[in-house]
Amino acid sequence: MREQRSEKYAPTPWQVPVAVEDVAETGARFDLVADAQVRAAVARMAGLRDLPRLEASFDVTRRGAGGLHVAGRVSATVGQVCVVTLEPLASEVEESVDLLFVPQLAAEREDGETDSRGENVDETEPLIGGLVDLGALAIEFLILGLDPYPRKPGAAFQPPPEAKPNESPFAALASLKKGPDEH
Repeated sequence: MREQRSEKYAPTPWQVPVAVEDVAETGARFDLVADAQVRAAVARMAGLRDLPRLEASFDVTRRGAGGLHVAGRVSATVGQVCVVTLEPLASEVEESVDLLFVPQLAAEREDGETDSRGENVDETEPLIGGLVDLGALAIEFLILGLDPYPRKPGAAFQPPPEAKPNESPFAALASLKKGPDEH
């Protein structure tokens, strides 16, 4: 099973696996801070100029037979490039996480079904191999929280001046079509 998983899923640069059996009945708290090497790899993966800070805090509790509930926050300082001025730009990303992971068989039920606790299966994630990778989860929520079109405060796109109404891209061709006497 491990070989199939490694072929299907590329490893993430930040791996913090947590197994169901490693979580006490009372739950566990994970405060994660990515080191410089991990931040550099995540920045490359996410297409960022740089990533000076990446942190995550998760409360993990057991849920039902073999499931885990992960709630917490991902926060980061990201370096991007302004889409208007092309100048470097730093911004903050804050994303909340609240996911329920259930064993894979339970997650594969038909859409819209509810489990034995009445929870909607659509709101669950599959728990593959009894593990949740908190590092991969933090990266996923960081990327979801990125502004796809970052802009410096006050930067506004100025469109080029409009062409004169009689000028069109084909005006030069039209003048070529006219005979030399018609100019």
